[in-house]
Amino acid sequence: MARTIAVSGSASGIGASLAGMLRDAGDTVIGIDRHDADVRADLSVPEGRAGAVAETLERAGGRLDAVVACAGVSDFTIMPVKVNFFGVVGLLEGLRPALARAEAPRAAVVGSISGTHPVDDATVRACLGLDEPAALAAAAKVEESGAGGLLYPSSKSALVQWVRRVCTAPEWAGAGIPLNAVAPGVVRTPMSAPLFEDEGMFQIMKEAVPMPLNGFAGPEVIAEALRWLISPANTHMTGQVIYVDGGAEATLRDASLF
Repeated sequence: MARTIAVSGSASGIGASLAGMLRDAGDTVIGIDRHDADVRADLSVPEGRAGAVAETLERAGGRLDAVVACAGVSDFTIMPVKVNFFGVVGLLEGLRPALARAEAPRAAVVGSISGTHPVDDATVRACLGLDEPAALAAAAKVEESGAGGLLYPSSKSALVQWVRRVCTAPEWAGAGIPLNAVAPGVVRTPMSAPLFEDEGMFQIMKEAVPMPLNGFAGPEVIAEALRWLISPANTHMTGQVIYVDGGAEATLRDASLF
């Protein structure tokens, strides 16, 4: 049975790959992105998120079978906090009532292996408190200090922690909505292209994210994992962070933690 699925970040990378797979399977996809999408919106600001929610609901007729938040940015500014955390949470919470009206609703987000790297605790804490002004203020201090490299990991760490916190709530699990995350390693997308073009950054990236199984991934690899997570077959998996990373997380993390 064809479903109606909203995908943010649908114009490129993982989101574009997933949207293409779903459409090829006969699903109706409502793509959300800043450009080249069904719903054009700036998810870095509250009014952009509200507009994206309203237009998506209108196009979907008030009911969605799945939502996948792929939209994200990677730089050393406050933007990852605005887009990767508050943009994702705002979109998912805004569309959650439409998911609850579906027979087999599903939701998923894109985390990152970087969420296991060092973070700025104040930024993460404010994100989890859903205090956007405080989070942006904390992130601005980090950026001004020259430690902006902590902000992308902070945004992704906060996101997967949010998933773990809310997934079992009445509004999510209680409404029959599995909510999960895929955490990629290094993926060859337009967002990561500058890292491959700069030899110094390329070497740093290889050391920070070792991927012994098959090396760097294409976006379709991550899209396939997301497609299963939002499929009707996933009836009991929720609150999970699935590392699709060529073994990076297993390489870097102390096995005794599990």
